[in-house]
Amino acid sequence: MTVTLSIGAVASAFPRYRAGVVVAADLVIPPERPPALDALIREREEAARARWAGMELSAIPGVAAWREAYKAFGIKQTRYRSSVERLVKNVLAGRELPRVNGFVDLYNAVSLAHVLPLGADDLDRVTPPFAFRYAVDGDTFVDMADAANGEGEAGASPPKPGEVVFADAEKVLCRRWNWRQDARSLISPETTRAIVTVQGNGAGDVEAAVADLRNLIAAFCGGSTQAAVADANAMSITV
Repeated sequence: MTVTLSIGAVASAFPRYRAGVVVAADLVIPPERPPALDALIREREEAARARWAGMELSAIPGVAAWREAYKAFGIKQTRYRSSVERLVKNVLAGRELPRVNGFVDLYNAVSLAHVLPLGADDLDRVTPPFAFRYAVDGDTFVDMADAANGEGEAGASPPKPGEVVFADAEKVLCRRWNWRQDARSLISPETTRAIVTVQGNGAGDVEAAVADLRNLIAAFCGGSTQAAVADANAMSITV
């Protein structure tokens, strides 16, 4: 499958925004975290605690960049934070990264190490092309928390017009840029193809995170990957 991603709708307002895209195929995803991956994640958690010990979250560049971006499109409530801020906050509080499955766990490890938001969707449950854009009337979204509580479509919570979202041709895949993913395209052990986004907004090395992600996918989920990075100079990319 050819995957196209555009950031043109938000690039003018956020010129430092960059979105790496990794497309993975022929995956074999472990339902449980393999021991070697578990050891690597423990190392990355400890490294994060040592690196950011005693610092306020707002002083961590990768966190601060996304707080600034959220404010710029009208998100001021502290309950809405970027996905990477939640990971860093929990790890610094002594908690472990969540255990979901081998694929989700490894991309969370990349997110923590590089302090960049990552998100992934099952390519067999989405409809390309993809875009980071502003929400419009008619957009649909099913919150992961609602789905977990059994509410499903009844718990749909559409984004507000003007909110930055990640979307395919039919629906919103992530609200508030990288706050929460849609429940309909989550990665599971049955997933064999996936699209992963790696996002930077003025802080962090997107290319290094993409390379790290591809290496970990190869090591723990097999298959093959392709990648590209969209930025102000290349606002639409094809992988």
